Amino acid sequence: MFGKVLIANRGEIAVRIIRACKKLGIQTVAVYSDADSNGLPVQLADEAHYIGPSPPKESYLCIERIIAAAVKSGAQALHPGYGFLSEDPELARSCENVGITFVGPSPEVLKICGDKVKTRQRAKEAGLPILPGTRGCVVIGNVKEQAKALGFPKWPLMVKAIQGGGGSGIGIVLTMKELEDITKRLQRVAWSVSGNSDVYLERYLKGASHIEVQILADTHGHVIHVFERDCSIQRKRQKLIEEAPSPEGKLSCLQRQQLLDWAVQFAGTIGYTNAGTMEFLVSQEGEPYLLEVNPRIQVEHGVTELVTGLDIVEWQLRIAAGEVLTMKQEDIHVNGHAIEARVYAEGPDFLCVPGTVTWFPEFFPDGGRIDSALYPGFQVRSEYSPLLVKFLAKGKSREEARVRLIAFIKQFRVLGTRERDGGPLPINRAVLTYILNHPAFCQGQHHTETLGGDINLESEEAIMRMDEFSQEDFSQALLYAPGPLG
Repeated sequence: MFGKVLIANRGEIAVRIIRACKKLGIQTVAVYSDADSNGLPVQLADEAHYIGPSPPKESYLCIERIIAAAVKSGAQALHPGYGFLSEDPELARSCENVGITFVGPSPEVLKICGDKVKTRQRAKEAGLPILPGTRGCVVIGNVKEQAKALGFPKWPLMVKAIQGGGGSGIGIVLTMKELEDITKRLQRVAWSVSGNSDVYLERYLKGASHIEVQILADTHGHVIHVFERDCSIQRKRQKLIEEAPSPEGKLSCLQRQQLLDWAVQFAGTIGYTNAGTMEFLVSQEGEPYLLEVNPRIQVEHGVTELVTGLDIVEWQLRIAAGEVLTMKQEDIHVNGHAIEARVYAEGPDFLCVPGTVTWFPEFFPDGGRIDSALYPGFQVRSEYSPLLVKFLAKGKSREEARVRLIAFIKQFRVLGTRERDGGPLPINRAVLTYILNHPAFCQGQHHTETLGGDINLESEEAIMRMDEFSQEDFSQALLYAPGPLG
């Protein structure tokens, strides 16, 4: 096992990795930008190294500075977490060049997974179903012709960035009139995110469920799945609430087993190692399609850990160190149900609200867990995700987990000030409880269009509830705040 690991990330995932390292007796190295000089990862790690100014391109996205910090610290391995450079083959290759183990797949596999067109081609060759789409990138000169070849406008399309992830790299096209404008916009977005403006076309599957399969693969040829998660509650294609396993009725036993088998098969086909996620869309008629491969730890990995008892981050480190998977597929079982909700510092417009967290209650929920990097003085910055806390609840049933999660969220209070005007720092607590209480979610009938459709977060009722909760949040926080803040 490694003696020292550098964590090339920040926030709650850096804290999560530090805890897994401590469990294995590994020393940890945090890296930090100007904005994170007093962050919780810096406080918890055995040592910390400065890597640059707050803008990510000058710090967390700068391979040279991260590698320099790893070499200087004497780290034997580097864990990239999620986001930032976690899927960058150049970081993995740079680690190899200086004799540091990258905790993740090989650079070659990262190149395949980082190019969605290549992933689709390899999946098709392996016999996995994929949505109809272009075989390569499209340009303005041929985009209309290629769209027609895919049945557009009878079948709506998505314009998708070949590299990079997240909802910002996807645009839905319904009419020929908007096709070129959306393609140009997505090319600009793709360039700003990844430095590659290539985009491709893929048929848009309306009302589908987003089902992903967690896999673990060691360097000795063993691949197992750790069952599936449902991540269909999304706003602008950004996940908000996730659960494991998928709700009863979403998949038949045969459909579930098919997805699990395909995930293991495809991981073996491309030589995948370490932890990863095979993401599928399942139509309302039950037809599955491979969407993409996420070659890293996922934000929502915790729900899988709660229902299986496995520590996925620990196994990432063990696999990277060359250990063999000690469990067989038949040893992995699902026990109960778990749901996760992401608490963000954002206003009614769902945009990040920069500010400072001055107080929050510390509690340890019975039947769940909290993943967070909060501390008094935590800075919400526009350069980074406004994620404050991930609440995870487990129950013997989905309903028990749902009710428990709502109780956790209602207990949570944050006292903070907005950077703009010194007013109270808003959080999306009411949004989460509104969704979790909605019949569409309660009945497990939600899909990727549920937010904005059945659950309209911009309705007068939803906004009124948000305002009420925001006032309650602030007044309750004042009541419970210690010292001069009270």
